[in-house]
Amino acid sequence: MEKYAAIFEQFKLDNRVAIVTGGAGLLGKEFCFTLAAAGAKVVIADLNEKGAHAVAAELKTEGLEALPLLTDVTSPVSVRQLVEQTLTAFGRLDILVNSAALDPKFDPQHSGDSTTFEDYPLEYWNQALAVNLTGVFLCCQAAIPPMVKQGKGVIINLSSIYGITAPDQRLYRQQGKPPQYKPAYYPVTKAGILGLTAYLAAAYGEKNIRVNALSPGGVYNHHDEEFVRSYSARTMLRRMANKDDLNGALLFLASDASAYMTGANLIVDGGWSAW
Repeated sequence: MEKYAAIFEQFKLDNRVAIVTGGAGLLGKEFCFTLAAAGAKVVIADLNEKGAHAVAAELKTEGLEALPLLTDVTSPVSVRQLVEQTLTAFGRLDILVNSAALDPKFDPQHSGDSTTFEDYPLEYWNQALAVNLTGVFLCCQAAIPPMVKQGKGVIINLSSIYGITAPDQRLYRQQGKPPQYKPAYYPVTKAGILGLTAYLAAAYGEKNIRVNALSPGGVYNHHDEEFVRSYSARTMLRRMANKDDLNGALLFLASDASAYMTGANLIVDGGWSAW
C-alpha cells in the first residue's frame, strides 16, 4: 500500500509557480485557491486590478502565497510584463492557466445579448477574438520560453462545451422577454482554443511541456429559475455545475497526476455533451 500512497503525492504542487489569467473571475478565483492550497505560489493576473488584489488578500489570510498583477491579455507588452514580473518574484514559471475570457452573461446582473447573428457588430466580434483567442496565444507565447529553459511546464486552456457543440439558443428564450442569443464569437473562440491546444501540445511535447484544455459546462451564478430548469434538464446529472466542480479537474491537469496527458480536452459538463 505504501507504493500506492505515492499517488496522492502526485497532486502536490509544492515549490511550483502558477499564473492564472482572469484570476479574479468566478472560476479563476476557484483555480487560484485550488493551486495555492496544493502548494503553488499563485500569480493572479486580471484586468480587474481591484479584484486581483482582493483574491490575493484572501489567499494571504489563509497563509498562502499570491501575487496580484494587472494584466491585459490582449496586449503583448502587458503579457510579457506579466511573465517577467512572475520570474522576478519567484524565479520560475511552472503552470499557466488561461482562464480570462469574454462570456456574455445571462444572470440577473446582466441583460444578456439580444443581437442576432446577422446584425452582430464587427467591433464586438474583434474584441472577443482579441481576448478569448489571441489572448491565449499571447500568454502561451510568453510563458513557453521560460518553461523550455527549465525543462518542464504545464499549460491549461479553458475552453467550453460550446467549443465542441453548438449553443442551444432555446435556453436563452424566456416568456415575456425579448429573445436573447449566445453570440457566435463564443463557440468560435472556444473551438479555436482546442485547435491551439493540440498545436502547442504537438510542438512542445519533446520539450516536456504539456498542454491540455479544460471544458466546463454551464456554471451556476445566480441564474433565474427558468434558465436553471431548462439547462439542468439537458444534463445527465440534472443540474448546472457549482463553481467548485472544476477544481479537481484543474488540479489533475496542473499536477504530475496527469503526467502522461497532453493535447487532450477534459470535459466536465454533467453529461451535457454525451447525449
